[in-house]
Amino acid sequence: MKLSQFLNILILVVGAIAISTISLWIGKLAYSWLPPQAAAESHLIDDLFSFLVTLGAFIFLGVTAVLVYSLLFHRAAKDDLSDGPHIEGNVTLEVVWTAIPIFLVFWIAGYSYQIYEQMGIQGSTALVHLHNPIAMNSAYAATGEEDNAALAEPSENIDVLAKQWAWVFHYPEKDVTSTELHLPSDRRVHLALHSQDVLHGFYIPAFRLKQDIVPNHTINFEFTPIREGQYRLTDSQYSGTYFATMEANVVVESPEDYQKWLTKAASHKPMPAYNQAAAEYAQTASQSVKTGWETVVPAPAPLVNYPG
Repeated sequence: MKLSQFLNILILVVGAIAISTISLWIGKLAYSWLPPQAAAESHLIDDLFSFLVTLGAFIFLGVTAVLVYSLLFHRAAKDDLSDGPHIEGNVTLEVVWTAIPIFLVFWIAGYSYQIYEQMGIQGSTALVHLHNPIAMNSAYAATGEEDNAALAEPSENIDVLAKQWAWVFHYPEKDVTSTELHLPSDRRVHLALHSQDVLHGFYIPAFRLKQDIVPNHTINFEFTPIREGQYRLTDSQYSGTYFATMEANVVVESPEDYQKWLTKAASHKPMPAYNQAAAEYAQTASQSVKTGWETVVPAPAPLVNYPG
């Protein structure tokens, strides 16, 4: 073997190892780019995101390294304006650069579908098979943690109503309504999502969960909060003029504190909750200068036991 061939192979091996190492480091670093992992399902989503970042970094660094190597060691000599060698098509090379992307696409699709199945979130398929609901499994059980297998059965059932422009949460256990979503930590939660008017999107970034809410349908949605704290629920779908005001606090607390909150809220008489969309609409309506733009009148402020 010639020395030049040996050096080329050595550079290729060292470069592949270096690029793989850097890509894995970037993939691990990707975990820090996301909000705290506040739900069991967030671990699965973050693993998928890290995998995609690692794969993307490897492809980007690999292509860039080949370009840099070609520019440094295979550039034309100074003042050489002649044409490069005439190269016919290489069947082997064409098969390789066609097969690799196909393999990567199927790999990503298979892994993504596996994560979706492990999360056990019931999405639009439920609308197609209304008479054959899909069984949901806890992300804990899906990851093989037998000690947490008991969490697969929902311990809390909460009704969620989305409307222009407010969230209303109903807890059947104590017949409590609230504009602030309270959840027990380390307990499987089942939400029945409803829309009063248009398409809405239930999205909690810290949980890595998003579910469209379709009018005239009940969407069953389950997950397991695992980190105590306060998070934000937003509407991921554009639902009209004041959709940016359609946010709510999500409070994850210990099961004991959750039961205390339910008991306390049940003792409160229903009262109108503050509605930012209605307040902004009233302010706009009272202005002397009219823009002429038509807008939808916000729904009346909901009556709740706990306005948040």
